[in-house]
Amino acid sequence: MSENNEAVGRRDFRTSIGGQALIEGIMMRGPSKQAVVVRTADGLVTKVEEIKLLSKKYPVLGWFLVRGVVNFINSMTIGVRALMFSADQMPEEEQEEPTRFEAWIERKFGSEKAEKALISFAVFLGIAFSVGLFILLPTFLAGFLTNVIDNQILRNLAEGVLRITIFVTYLWLTSRLGEIKRVWAYHGAEHKAIACYEQGLPLTVENVRQQPKQHPRCGTSFLFIVMIVSILVFSFTTWDNLWMRIALRLLLLPVVVSISYEIIKLAGRYDNLFTRIISAPGKALQRLTTSEPDDEMMEVAIEAITLVIPEDDKEAAW
Repeated sequence: MSENNEAVGRRDFRTSIGGQALIEGIMMRGPSKQAVVVRTADGLVTKVEEIKLLSKKYPVLGWFLVRGVVNFINSMTIGVRALMFSADQMPEEEQEEPTRFEAWIERKFGSEKAEKALISFAVFLGIAFSVGLFILLPTFLAGFLTNVIDNQILRNLAEGVLRITIFVTYLWLTSRLGEIKRVWAYHGAEHKAIACYEQGLPLTVENVRQQPKQHPRCGTSFLFIVMIVSILVFSFTTWDNLWMRIALRLLLLPVVVSISYEIIKLAGRYDNLFTRIISAPGKALQRLTTSEPDDEMMEVAIEAITLVIPEDDKEAAW
């Protein structure tokens, strides 16, 4: 996500991780380019694209408290596209056959439109899953507290505690999965490579290895901030009816995402006591979503970030 959708500084690299049985990689985004680097049996395969910002065509999308939602959806879309590119690099004999739904979409709309449709559908499912699990489920469960807790503020607080508990439990459970552990190692590699670049050090495996695997601009930190901000924003709603509360949560969700985006941008731009306090919980949670990478993983991260570094140093300065 870029600041105000303009050329951004060194800290503004939004990343996605793609990991499969044989194909693993990293997507890195810079001020004007984004790159996907995947490791195959034959070596590294790269894809570099120029970033086309919607805010240049529609300036309103770059406005304060608007850009957060736009960039969140855009980040999800880029991540899905990176995963699809990663999957395409698998040997043909190991690629899965298209489902009937995918085949029907391609016959109906053609390959290019079919790809866009599948990406949109995947993004929709991802957002729906996240909203359902972390927003609506806690709201539904908190509805059983209506007869137990009379105070609306305390009920909203209890709902927030439920939301954070579900979120942390989800991260803990996924971190226990064997296949996910390598994804988290790639996650650590991207953070280390970004930190190395931010320190102004040469991008070598030795330098990257010495960097921390936590980063204030991580998606884990962003989601945790969403949990906290939701407690504050949702506290302004006082409806006792469950379905009305759910509707209000959905209506206020873009506000929550927008505020959270601005907060994490602030935490990534400055390094002071306030931003360190803001970043501390998210960095602590990153112990669940990052792990130490091996040299090959760091090589992938180095290649990815190298491909998006701007040639003009002025573009890399805040």
